[in-house]
Amino acid sequence: MLIQRNPNGIDLPFSSEITPRAVFESRRDFIRQIAVGSIASASLLEMANREAFAQSPTAQKLAAAVNPAYALMEKKTSYKDATTYNNFYEFGTDKVDPAMTAGSLKPRPWSIAIEGEIKKPMTLDLDSLLKLAPLEERIYRLRCVEGWSMVIPWVGYSLSQLIKKVEPNSNARFVEFITLEDKKQMPGLRSPVLEWPYVEGLRLDEAMHPLALLTLGMYGEVLPNQNGAPVRIVLPWKYGFKSAKSIVKIRFTKEQPRTAWNIAAPAEYGFYSNVNPDVNHPRWSQASERRIGEDGLLSRKRKTLMFNGYSEVAALYAGMDLKKFF
Repeated sequence: MLIQRNPNGIDLPFSSEITPRAVFESRRDFIRQIAVGSIASASLLEMANREAFAQSPTAQKLAAAVNPAYALMEKKTSYKDATTYNNFYEFGTDKVDPAMTAGSLKPRPWSIAIEGEIKKPMTLDLDSLLKLAPLEERIYRLRCVEGWSMVIPWVGYSLSQLIKKVEPNSNARFVEFITLEDKKQMPGLRSPVLEWPYVEGLRLDEAMHPLALLTLGMYGEVLPNQNGAPVRIVLPWKYGFKSAKSIVKIRFTKEQPRTAWNIAAPAEYGFYSNVNPDVNHPRWSQASERRIGEDGLLSRKRKTLMFNGYSEVAALYAGMDLKKFF
């Protein structure tokens, strides 16, 4: 069933795809209204940037059973905040950019090529991915390396389900995730801020952990473009940038992959990037965090939990110096 999700504040034209131009024009008109005083407070500009200009295509519901093992008993972040406060540099470096520009992404048709050190290389389209395993709703914490956090109900299934299907061989030690690289769809690719395409990676045992989620939706619907449509990875014990979005290729390798942020700043973004309150970013503390939608811009009210509170992954790193392998 298709539903139309309407943003608050401004009515965008009904369409199966809200174009970047329509978003821009609505934003421009809203700002003009503020300028002439027809809207009560200029403070509403923040709403314009963070809420009213979210991409609003028709959203397809996903039937998914709640997995009680991953039903986090914390207040969920609002859909508005989770879809208008994003890091997705392929669509711009400001938090509001992805929601305003990601309408250019075409999430269908879509396929993922799976290759490398496996016995059964294959290419799976989106419908095949949706049918590969029963969909579950899992409520996970999300912790960004920048010091903010959210609580999001994702929809998907354990990445291990896909990995078992392709049968890694004895040489497979790592898994590499490669994001779409298409300047026509992703205007941020014109910026040299990172080496493109965006690449992330895991050790094979990390990728096989039940928490690692092959993700096809959130809040009971397909993924919005700005949140990594149509398929991404979610790794709740690692900083958010490890969870690759809009994936087009998964490659199994013998050698550790070169990953986007580790290439850009290896002293700041290690390969593992586990949430660790005892390992500070070189430019800020990681001992605390602010919850989006609850805390102020400069206030941090929560202590950061080791592995973001997912202590069940600790065995993956037994004997490792997590300050060295950060």
